[in-house]
Amino acid sequence: MAKLGVNIDHIATIRQARKTFEPDPVEAAFIAEKHGANQITIHLREDRRHMQDRDLRILRETVQTKLNLEMAPTEEMVAIAKAVHPDTVTLVPEKREEVTTEGGLNLELKGLDEKIQELKKAEIFVSVFIDPDNEVVKMAHKLGADAVELHTGYFANAKTDEDIDKEVERIKEAVHVGKKLGLYTVAGHGITYFNAHYLANIKDIEEYNIGHSIISRAVMVGLGRAVQEMKALVS
Repeated sequence: MAKLGVNIDHIATIRQARKTFEPDPVEAAFIAEKHGANQITIHLREDRRHMQDRDLRILRETVQTKLNLEMAPTEEMVAIAKAVHPDTVTLVPEKREEVTTEGGLNLELKGLDEKIQELKKAEIFVSVFIDPDNEVVKMAHKLGADAVELHTGYFANAKTDEDIDKEVERIKEAVHVGKKLGLYTVAGHGITYFNAHYLANIKDIEEYNIGHSIISRAVMVGLGRAVQEMKALVS
């Protein structure tokens, strides 16, 4: 059964709109776990647009499943990860002007291999957020990553049946390559209640990281029900 990681960044987005104390991502994580989340994911951005350092520190103390920290591969973030010690670090590209992550990480970044090894020496499980490309998956393995999270944004944005099928096949092939290399395989970005079924039949996807769609649904029906509904879909 595929696991579900719930990204709670947008709980913090609502809070930061007023720079107040509510809603609290810590409470959201508790509710998500109580209703079946296998992991809590947060992205501590360099500009701190939603999650704050305080959130990461408290969540490390309170999350009972696993805590996945998405972060840019910078010296500042590596130092924070080593100090807080999340269960998993997912290295992602990051641009200040983007609304959300726009694509996979460039694995040819200078010093990336050293940062991956530094995190692994700190006994942190390291994942890289990459495009669903077979050669990029192989490169992630060579760099020493423990896992790959395949960027499903292109799939999510596909409009025609032909384009959807093409993107699903790309993801399926990349998952197969990752599995063959012994990488933990994850899918994430743009997955919704309306498109998750296309990916649910790819049996070797071990985990889904989903945020915006779950939080959007939670506004209408409550976070607990939203998590339960998505877990049923991906499982």
